[in-house]
Amino acid sequence: MYDVIVIGGGAAGLFAALRAQTIAPTAKVALLEKSGVLLAKVRISGGGRCNVTHHCFDPGKLMQNYPRGGHELMGAFHRFQPQDTIEWFEARGVALKTEADGRVFPITDSSETIINILLDEAKKLNLEIYMRQRIEKIKKTDRGFQVGPYVTRTLILATGNGRDGHSWATQLGHAIQTPVPSLFTLNIPTSPLKGLSGISHNPVELSIPGTSLVQRGSLLITHFGFSGPAALKLSAWGARTLYEHGYAIPLAINWLPDTTISQIFETLLQCKKTVPHRTLLSENPFKLSRNLWKTLLNDERRLNDIPQKHLQILAQKLHADMYQVNGKTTHKEEFVTCGGVTRKEVQFTTMESKICPGLYFAGEILDIDGVTGGFNFQAAWTTGFIAGTSAAER
Repeated sequence: MYDVIVIGGGAAGLFAALRAQTIAPTAKVALLEKSGVLLAKVRISGGGRCNVTHHCFDPGKLMQNYPRGGHELMGAFHRFQPQDTIEWFEARGVALKTEADGRVFPITDSSETIINILLDEAKKLNLEIYMRQRIEKIKKTDRGFQVGPYVTRTLILATGNGRDGHSWATQLGHAIQTPVPSLFTLNIPTSPLKGLSGISHNPVELSIPGTSLVQRGSLLITHFGFSGPAALKLSAWGARTLYEHGYAIPLAINWLPDTTISQIFETLLQCKKTVPHRTLLSENPFKLSRNLWKTLLNDERRLNDIPQKHLQILAQKLHADMYQVNGKTTHKEEFVTCGGVTRKEVQFTTMESKICPGLYFAGEILDIDGVTGGFNFQAAWTTGFIAGTSAAER
């Protein structure tokens, strides 16, 4: 008979098990993982560097980076937030660094540093870990839960976005919000910019006409379309909308979001007046990347030969350059899911089910997801910490 069983050997699951064993050293705690590898997503995250968290210590601002679940996480972040995550790892000898955009990484730039410290902690606590566990059914009993061959008083589901966890949650009375991809890049097969792969521009403003979806940030041009923070954030906030439209939807790019369309036009007119014998290509008044400017302009005439009407059209293009999204690209191991266990059925002060006493949730199994930048891992550490605490105290 176990006091706590955690299913799922990812960031949330292992952190929950460590927390439970830490505050209840004599409790019988076990971690069950269906594969032969722990912390698989940690290993590949951030290009193998592991974006541990984000340097945002204000829960009110932090919650704004979660398209789904921000409101519910607000209180949770008052219990365990990025500052606590940083202190937890640093207290165990991990040196961390904060990059210019706020992302936090181990100073070694290696995810193995994070993995090793978590596994070392499990070893110090004598945490029982069982790999390659195939649990077909979970049953609620008078004493707790029958989990395959195991019996436990409390159960924490931290199975990520996999079907098994959703199936078990359903068996135990929970509703599941249909999982769809979030945080993906946008395919633009007809894009005239594909030859500029590797060029980035910051800032741009991306929007989907006819919706309220607007995101600002750096845009990376790729051979298949658009990536970078602006595109990824748009895909996260617009995950449901894009899914419902079959990932075929118009996209508008404002290349100069800090300049109004009238200011753009006036700048072009001023160039025509002051340097009429120069080309607009060489003048490049907005200091865009030369190759990007050349492609957007597509006009090598001298300013004196460009009609004012064409300058108006160019101003409109720089303000709202239209493209047609037709598909998405995700990295299968890294992509984040929108959807999961319905949030209103979970008490976020404890991460306990409101439907099934003794059942707790942590991580991506919940209908919670953040934008890129370490926010998804922070949700994993936070919910894992609270679930582990609550299950052990119970």
